Amino acid sequence: MKINGPNSTNFNPYQKQIQKQPDVRMQQKNDQLHISKEAKMMQEADKPDQARMNLIEKIKADIDSDQYKVDTNAVAKKMLDFWSTKE
Repeated sequence: MKINGPNSTNFNPYQKQIQKQPDVRMQQKNDQLHISKEAKMMQEADKPDQARMNLIEKIKADIDSDQYKVDTNAVAKKMLDFWSTKE
């Protein structure tokens, strides 16, 4: 005598649930990106200022013509100030 399991026939108790499931592949959603006003303002703030660009160009020209002088005392003072406040 041969004994088969409970689903030996082609009976599937979940067949109705399988048939009721929507086809997810057919629904396509488009990705969207929203940038807040604050984020746009931050992006604008990252752009260099015209006055700063002029200063950079002046320093570059001074360096190229060997006219740029570094104030070593000011640099040393700034370094000491920076490291002494990092307690």
